Amino acid sequence: MESVEPELPPGLGDGESRDRERPFGILRLQDERSPGSRVGQGAGAGTEPTWQAPIFAFARKASETFSAAAPARDPVVEEASRGLKDPMAIERTNLLNMANLSIKGLIESALSFGRTLDSDYAPLQQFFVVLEHCLKHGLKVKKSFLGQNKSLWGPLELVEKLCPEATEIAASVRDLPGLKTPLGRARAWLRLAMMQKKLADYLRCMIIRRDLFSEFYEEHAVMMEEEGAVIVGLLVGLNVIDANLCVKGEDLDSLVGVIDFSMYLKNDNDSNGCCERDGQIAAILDQKNYVEELNRQLSSTVGSLQGRVDSLEKANSKLIEELAIAKNSIIRLQEENVQFRNENIQMLMKTQQHLELVKLDVSAELETYKGTRQGLDDMFTEARRQLREESRMRQVCDL
Repeated sequence: MESVEPELPPGLGDGESRDRERPFGILRLQDERSPGSRVGQGAGAGTEPTWQAPIFAFARKASETFSAAAPARDPVVEEASRGLKDPMAIERTNLLNMANLSIKGLIESALSFGRTLDSDYAPLQQFFVVLEHCLKHGLKVKKSFLGQNKSLWGPLELVEKLCPEATEIAASVRDLPGLKTPLGRARAWLRLAMMQKKLADYLRCMIIRRDLFSEFYEEHAVMMEEEGAVIVGLLVGLNVIDANLCVKGEDLDSLVGVIDFSMYLKNDNDSNGCCERDGQIAAILDQKNYVEELNRQLSSTVGSLQGRVDSLEKANSKLIEELAIAKNSIIRLQEENVQFRNENIQMLMKTQQHLELVKLDVSAELETYKGTRQGLDDMFTEARRQLREESRMRQVCDL
């Protein structure tokens, strides 16, 4: 970011000393106003409502967690920076305040909008402009044979190595055919991370591993100081927003990033409905949390039912296999039964034929026996007759 900053509204830059004493006080919109402005607003100014939405409370906790990982400042250097009014510190404070206003305005307007945000939504466009200024602040100048430039794509590429989940969007950005400059790729990367609801998680890597990103940033850059941790904490609140951004057809290379301060400068009359809007937003957030909790319960129920379905499918497949085996066994037994029946019939036919032959043989032998016996009976009768005749003749002779 250039050293010459546009003039910001009162309270965005002159609250540096108070921010030093209360680092995270800027998370409340009205705390940056000067005491004189409060007196001028009348008797009701003392009870002006502040931003108390649950998302910003969560963002405050996240920013405190991120800042805890940062190295502690030397008290001597701290006191000296207060006294000298370092311009870089003022720039960081201005950017932090602008990020706070932009994120708060985006969440408030998005929840009032009630639908998925697209690329033409003005508060979302301004948010990306402010975030781009914050990420560009303190970038080191890279010298090449084409000249000097500040590339935001370099730090974002390094995030891919520290956070494997960012590999997918980095590969998608490299595959986009319409992007020709590193700045265009960086803008597409930020929009894809916003749609993934992982923007705060990815930029958190820059806060945790500042030693690695010192190659791209100066020591006084926003992302190298405590303000960067606060901004990343504020970005956590954007997870309640659903965005559907088309980065393939947009000309992100030549996009001009100018902050529109008219979106963040409000009249005194606008503060009257702040409490009502806060209540509406809190109710919307409660409903969203209820729906998300219900969705989690349904997801767990679906998971358990899916587990039961899987077990039933396994049991069903096992029963099908057993049924197939039983069918094969039945078919094999039926074939054996048919074979045995055929063999039985053949054996029965052979036995009947053999029996008929035996009957014929027995009948023939019986007839032969009967004829033989009749002959023998005749011979015996004849022999007896001859014996009697001889006996009679002997008796006659003897007489």
